[in-house]
Amino acid sequence: MEELLSVKYDIESGDFIRGGEASSNLKKLLNQLGIRSDIIKRICVACYEAEMNIVIHSVGGYIEAKIYSDHIEIIAYDYGPGIPNIELAMQEGYSTASDIAREMGFGGGMGLPNIKRSSDEFYIKSEVDKYTEIKIIIYFN
Repeated sequence: MEELLSVKYDIESGDFIRGGEASSNLKKLLNQLGIRSDIIKRICVACYEAEMNIVIHSVGGYIEAKIYSDHIEIIAYDYGPGIPNIELAMQEGYSTASDIAREMGFGGGMGLPNIKRSSDEFYIKSEVDKYTEIKIIIYFN
């Protein structure tokens, strides 16, 4: 399948002011491409949750969206610190968010479960002290 378009957004750790810009910009782009609104909603939920996980839990990273004729592939990559126990992190309500993030209304432990629920395909891999990579695929039909 040929890639039609690719966009990449750098995400800064702790940047709660700009957190959400990548998913907002992606929403505008998908609207311009004429993608169905129910599909855009799923994409934006998954992208926003992944983006905020980078803001809250990592030292920084990026979101890359590759758009194909029948689906979108989103890669959320951070530069650490990694997830020691992915199975535990996938449990609803489990969170390692800082007190500051919680005071701002984040860190309820629903990020990864919401990403998985919004995705048609969901993959996560992580190495402690190195990286976490999430791959999200959502089909347009």
